[in-house]
Amino acid sequence: MKTNSLLLYSCLLTMAACAGKNNVPATETINALNLKKGKTIFCGPADKQLGAVSFKISGNGKVQEDFNMALAMLHSFEYDEAEKAFADVIRKEPGCAMAYWGVAMSNFHPLWSPPSKEEFDKGVKAVAIAKSIGKKSKKETAYIDAIGAFYDVNAKDHRARCINFEKAMEKLHLDYPDDQDAATFYALALNSAADPADKTHAKQRKAGELLAKLGFDKSFHPGVIHYIIHSYDYPELAERALPAARKYASVAPSSAHAQHMPSHIFVRLGLWDESIYSNTIAADAARCYAENAGIKGHWDEELHSLDYLVYSYLQKADNKRAKQLCDYLNTIREVHPVTPKVLYSFAAIPARYVLENRMWKEAAVLEAHAAGNDWKKFPWENAIIHFTRLLGAVNLNQLDAARTELKTLTALHDELIQKQEAYKANQVQIQVKASEAWILFKEGKHEEALKQMNLAATMEESTPKPPVTPGEVAPARELLGDMLLAMNRPAEALEAYASNLKDRPNRFNALYNAGLAAERSNNAGKAADYYRRLLASSNAPGADRPELTAARLFLEKQKTLAVR
Repeated sequence: MKTNSLLLYSCLLTMAACAGKNNVPATETINALNLKKGKTIFCGPADKQLGAVSFKISGNGKVQEDFNMALAMLHSFEYDEAEKAFADVIRKEPGCAMAYWGVAMSNFHPLWSPPSKEEFDKGVKAVAIAKSIGKKSKKETAYIDAIGAFYDVNAKDHRARCINFEKAMEKLHLDYPDDQDAATFYALALNSAADPADKTHAKQRKAGELLAKLGFDKSFHPGVIHYIIHSYDYPELAERALPAARKYASVAPSSAHAQHMPSHIFVRLGLWDESIYSNTIAADAARCYAENAGIKGHWDEELHSLDYLVYSYLQKADNKRAKQLCDYLNTIREVHPVTPKVLYSFAAIPARYVLENRMWKEAAVLEAHAAGNDWKKFPWENAIIHFTRLLGAVNLNQLDAARTELKTLTALHDELIQKQEAYKANQVQIQVKASEAWILFKEGKHEEALKQMNLAATMEESTPKPPVTPGEVAPARELLGDMLLAMNRPAEALEAYASNLKDRPNRFNALYNAGLAAERSNNAGKAADYYRRLLASSNAPGADRPELTAARLFLEKQKTLAVR
């Protein structure tokens, strides 16, 4: 891609420079961008509430309002609609350099997956045109140079480009300290360039502190509020983002992403009702978008919200609604675009339902969703299905079947290594270690099993949760607790569950099994505390999981003993 893009970049620069004498790129040059077109789609209030941004651009001012709307959509990651809005600015004023900057930014997706080849090439072209236009301010030139640093065709890889962008935005922010958007995009750049292996979250903390100084509590700038949520989307930091999470949806109600994103923090903190409310609206907005955009089938963002919804319903013991969504998922036959988050949702949603409910027979024969396109192209997402089958087989003592699934998981891990997808490979390796541990346990090799299970838990805790998921389908530390409980080592099991609950508060199975482990350790006080927390958190009307009945019976018994 480097050689072809570099040649394309050079040719476009030459073409655009020749046309740039009048600060208006040639029509052919603009057409080569293949910009997204059409009416921008909003699935929210009719008055297009996207927050408040104000970025002064060069030109006659006729497109200023349109540019600000496009910028607001960009800050809420409404990338397709933002590009269409920037394209409309270009149509009205083709000499607006910052509109081409907006197109390049709309194809960047800093906290999502790297740009596709088509997106990258479009970004290269847009930067070339923006640079060729002479009529722009010094600050606008700095913005264009900053995104140009990302689209450097000589950069080693996506991470190197993100670091390039971070450095360029840092300089821009220092040169223009009073520019709110410069500070906001610098914070975003810090998040995009953060090292996933850095458990101190140094860059994310720096970004959060920078955004806090902008006064997010009084601000209606969508980027300021939105990026605080991303900066603190970690177990130990999530509490800091709660005020922003509770504000963001009301600041940008016309953005589907603004409805969903707060639930990242709600899930981190075990606030299931707020997560359900957030994702219900987000899923409705996604269906609205699919209809209005003329998408055949479903929009990928809907499935992302469904995964968060099912996860939250299960933690509230609302099996009825969780099952309804699983059944609804089975009716879906077509999704656009086919992104990794689509395949992840197709795998994770049914896996969660059977694993959370300990439905081992169903888990052991879980089938890949028929609309999942070619599962072979998505080894990490495919691994979820095989891991679920393995856990089902192990718990049914079907060890031959479990070993077969382990071989598949190992092959999927090796495939990801060959593809140089280290993060995803590590995610599957955690599943491999947990699987090996449970097979060893069933073989009676308890100490070896615990060694492997501890390794899996340590690996998982040293790896940040991917934003595509509300949580692992089976947290490793929780599986360790289950193993210790099965070994009749309840005191150690209680430690594992308590540790798991620090990072994943209010998980149904962790709360119940922590209570059970405390009960078996003859610690009635702790058992009662966990059971009360379980009943308070898992309070869905009509919830009838047997664990809730057991928790109530224990508390009633304790109450009776106290009276005596």
